[in-house]
Amino acid sequence: MTPRPLPPNATIGIVGGGQLGRMAVLAAARLGYRCHILTPEPDSPAAQVCAGVTLGAYEDPAALRTFAARVDVVTFEFENVSAEGLELLASLRPVRPAPAVLRTSQDRIAEKSFLNRAGVPTAPWVAVESLAELEAAVARLGLPAILKTTRLGYDGHGQARLDRPADLAPAFAALAPKPLILEGLVDFACEISVIVARGADGTVRSFDTVENRHRNHILDLTLAPARIPEQTAAAAEALARRVADALDLVGLLALEMFVTADGRVLANEMAPRPHNSGHWTIDACPVSQFEMHIRAVAGLPLPPASRHADAAMKNLVGPQDMALWPEILATPGLIPHLYGKDEARPGRKMGHVTRLFPRGALPGPFGLAAALGPLAGEEPT
Repeated sequence: MTPRPLPPNATIGIVGGGQLGRMAVLAAARLGYRCHILTPEPDSPAAQVCAGVTLGAYEDPAALRTFAARVDVVTFEFENVSAEGLELLASLRPVRPAPAVLRTSQDRIAEKSFLNRAGVPTAPWVAVESLAELEAAVARLGLPAILKTTRLGYDGHGQARLDRPADLAPAFAALAPKPLILEGLVDFACEISVIVARGADGTVRSFDTVENRHRNHILDLTLAPARIPEQTAAAAEALARRVADALDLVGLLALEMFVTADGRVLANEMAPRPHNSGHWTIDACPVSQFEMHIRAVAGLPLPPASRHADAAMKNLVGPQDMALWPEILATPGLIPHLYGKDEARPGRKMGHVTRLFPRGALPGPFGLAAALGPLAGEEPT
């Protein structure tokens, strides 16, 4: 039976206090909901804008019970939280997405196995627990290849590229915990992603496929829509919907994918939460990814994930980009979003900007550089 929608003024609990939680809190406020955050950080981005905060570790039973007593439903804003803690919360309050979804997304072996069972193609991969198994996996997949930890990796952390046989032993020794996963290198033309929402009644809405460009393993620029053939974009959206249905998801999911040189679409990673590559939806869509997530969690109807503009979303990372903040604010057309973080450390996402264009008018490289103004020099070639 489909659960009743949360009434206005109900409280949504969010596990995690980062920028994704912050933007979800702001979306929830527009719908008349309060949010309460569980975080170990007293001045986290989400804590700055929410109605209440429980300070505590994600695996602390006392903090979890205190948090649950103050909310009506629970969700999470990133994957590196305790699955056991989420299961405790699920015994006290509805948790959306379910803890089982989190467990699948937290472990790359479980994730790849799930995707393949669901009929979603991925790059070739092999789980490895010893150096001998890594050598056998390399013999099978070839070099170059990427060796990754199965858990806690993000923005390039927890992985190593293997180009020569001499790379195997030091990479295996450096990466922990074991087991690891070896992934065959994909000859891809571009990287794309799709954000999809699924309600408790099975309604599925997907935002347009977008193109992602990375710098130093961190998302740098997202272009909406992706400049790929319509049939390729449709295939990507179909894969994201398939994953959401197979997970019995209630909430939001991002599926990151490769488009190969010969036009195939391969899944790379999934994230059952709002995603960096969906930030453009705040300004370019009537209903953003964050509102769609809150609607699904709260049991509200899911409207179409339509887009009224083309968009380019540019991350602001570390002190280099934040040094441009005065110029960004002075540039017409750039829509700024800061996350409330106090220290602009190298590699740290401090905010983003969005530039909108009429539908069908997303410019090429030179026009995009002109539209990004002071950030143009940061665009990857």
